[in-house]
Amino acid sequence: MDVRRISPATAEADDAGPDREAVPFARTEICAEARQAAQRVLASGWVTTGPETLLFEREFAAYVGAAHAVAVSSCTAALELALRALRLPPGSRVLVPTLTFCGTAHAVLHAGLRPVLVDVDPDTGMPAAPQVTAAVAATGRPAAMVVVHLAGAPAPLDELAQAADLPLDLVLEDAAHALGTYVGSRPVGALSRAACFSFYATKNLPIGEGGMVTTDDAELAAQVHRGRLHGMSADAWRRYQPGATWQYTVEEPGLKANMTDLQAAIGRRQLLHLPEWQRTREALAARYTAGLRDVPGLRLPREPAGGRHAWHLYPVRVAEQEYGRERDLLIRQLAARGIGTSVHFLPLHRMPYFRRTALCPTGGFPGADALYPGLLSLPMHPGLTGRQVDAVCRALRELGPDPEGPR
Repeated sequence: MDVRRISPATAEADDAGPDREAVPFARTEICAEARQAAQRVLASGWVTTGPETLLFEREFAAYVGAAHAVAVSSCTAALELALRALRLPPGSRVLVPTLTFCGTAHAVLHAGLRPVLVDVDPDTGMPAAPQVTAAVAATGRPAAMVVVHLAGAPAPLDELAQAADLPLDLVLEDAAHALGTYVGSRPVGALSRAACFSFYATKNLPIGEGGMVTTDDAELAAQVHRGRLHGMSADAWRRYQPGATWQYTVEEPGLKANMTDLQAAIGRRQLLHLPEWQRTREALAARYTAGLRDVPGLRLPREPAGGRHAWHLYPVRVAEQEYGRERDLLIRQLAARGIGTSVHFLPLHRMPYFRRTALCPTGGFPGADALYPGLLSLPMHPGLTGRQVDAVCRALRELGPDPEGPR
């Protein structure tokens, strides 16, 4: 992938350029310091979980305001390990939004639990209290809930927990999109029992792969720490230190889901650039909104009334009748102009596997079914320039309804 350092100023660039400049949907930004740190770790003789991972955990916990952070192999592994740490009876029901990445529900199933799919508010793409109440009424009281901060928008945690009749101790956050999200005045990271983050190549803090569990609960953190390495009482780095013992034991099942020092070294240096990258994302989102606010048939994401949006994604909704063409045709036409887009997400209840394995309320999913056909995520990453945003806006205007009449 193309990598380079960027500045928030690129979001305001107005320099002239070709009308049909290619605009990738996403691109991984790896700073020069991270590449140097990776080389240092490769030369150190120790590349798996070790001192760099420990430092990354401490620095990340401080960034999000959590007491503890445990680095793992992915956000999906983070969710599974956090769910296992709740020690729920096998088969317990866990509320999950139907509009989320499939990994959210896979984590519930792999933890030995049963996902209960919850419809979403078509205005936000996330469940609100009425959808949670309806799911509980149809399937029974849940044992826990996973809240997803979709696209980086803050989900109303307290409202959702109250609607599910659950304490926040039984609520986990899928924060794959939410590094930099604030719920009210507090950053996502220690608002519920645990928050689970992603460092996938397209995320706000890209490493390539990796995840993190953050929590204020020392025992949950300790369980995740053991669970990420087969349930072993001591990891290799501690066993192989001078004077240490090789001995360890296993008291419960675990996963092979640790982070390597190579990843952690990259993450530590990337974290230093995150505030700058977040400011760039905010500027890009504002430029999109300014360029598209008056295009008929496009529904734009809104700034949250309370809290802060991380702008992991800039998702619009295409109203086919008003805009004049359906979403999938628009995707193909944008691709022909060199503009990459995506859809977040295909609802879980439309996938055969989850129709078999999850509980689905009898009332169906009218909110998600109304929202999904128009969902379209536009290019959003800190390497994006203002000129590229303008090109995307221009293409959407040209492909949209003719203000002077029918085409």
